[in-house]
Amino acid sequence: GACRHGSTFLLPLQTRQGKVQSDRNVYPSAGVLFVHVLEREYFKGEFPPFPKPGEISNDPITFNTNLMGYPDRPGWLRYIQRTPYSDGVLYGSPTAENVGKPTVIEITACNRRTFETARHNLVINIMSAEDFLLPYQAEFFIKNMNVEEMLASEVLGDFLGAVKNVWQPERLNAINITSALDRGGRVPLPINDMKEGVYVMVGADVPFSSCLREVENPQNQLRCSQEMEPIITCDKKFRAQFYIDWCKISLVDKTKQVSTYQEVVCGEGILPDGGEYRPPPDSLKSRDYYADFLVTLAVPSAVALVLFLVLAYIMCCRREGVEKRNMYTPDIQLVHHSAIQKSTKELRDMSKNREIAWPLSTLPVFHPVTGEIVPPLHTDSYDNTSMPLMQAHP
Repeated sequence: GACRHGSTFLLPLQTRQGKVQSDRNVYPSAGVLFVHVLEREYFKGEFPPFPKPGEISNDPITFNTNLMGYPDRPGWLRYIQRTPYSDGVLYGSPTAENVGKPTVIEITACNRRTFETARHNLVINIMSAEDFLLPYQAEFFIKNMNVEEMLASEVLGDFLGAVKNVWQPERLNAINITSALDRGGRVPLPINDMKEGVYVMVGADVPFSSCLREVENPQNQLRCSQEMEPIITCDKKFRAQFYIDWCKISLVDKTKQVSTYQEVVCGEGILPDGGEYRPPPDSLKSRDYYADFLVTLAVPSAVALVLFLVLAYIMCCRREGVEKRNMYTPDIQLVHHSAIQKSTKELRDMSKNREIAWPLSTLPVFHPVTGEIVPPLHTDSYDNTSMPLMQAHP
């Protein structure tokens, strides 16, 4: 890292892969941002030269990184490479749990033209940072940056310099950098050079300045709740290069944090300790489910049988019959019904023999002059009803 005398800020440990064939050892500090760049130029020497002499080799190269003996990296270590033609970057904030334990990262480079691979090991020796405790930590959300852009030492140094101007600490250090996509952010649309956004956490040894606390006043909190930009006096010191979302700033004072451990007291909502679990013995009495089976099957069957009998009685035993129906039907209605039946039968017979006489239903019933009943021209072979269709009145 880089240090300056007097009022200083610390840049994160940033290393680059050298051209030495042996394992590379790095010594980051716990709680301090660690950045390691995987340079494509170095790994190009591990692959055959470009087939055409005189042309510059620009093979696409990708990297795969994992903890030795495991399929993935440690939880605190992230990796990013935008395209096969850009350098890869390992970054993260080492944890205190891994202090003193060498962490071996296997780096496998793959040439996407020839599909040849080269492997190197990166040994991360995490050092303790108890002498550089920074209890005051602030996390900024920068909207106009991607994580790989922010990891560049020049850009990160400019940001730390701007934070130093508004905070005025004795020591300032970058603690961690996280892409907004890792916090649930959405992938930006490929228009207007939109960026993903990045969270940058920094730590200092002095309390927060009044400018950083301006976002906590009620007026700015109200503006943030209405999705309006708060009024921050020191925003102009960042605006030239960094667009900060002040509504998402997080200020953490670890000097005021107390232990969250509380002794569990048995009371409402907490079951008392019942001792060890005792499983039931093997000598349990067997239960006969035959009666339950009969009840389950017999009751629905009986209900279905009763419903069937009721329906059969209604459909078969409640019929009135033709005689009873005719008894309650008026005679004139029966005559009309009989006439309709005879006419229908005559029309069916006519369809079989076209030379048959005209049906009675088409002949006049009364004499047009005297009004007397006209006898039929031919004998009707059908049963006559007791009442004619119409009766003549004198």
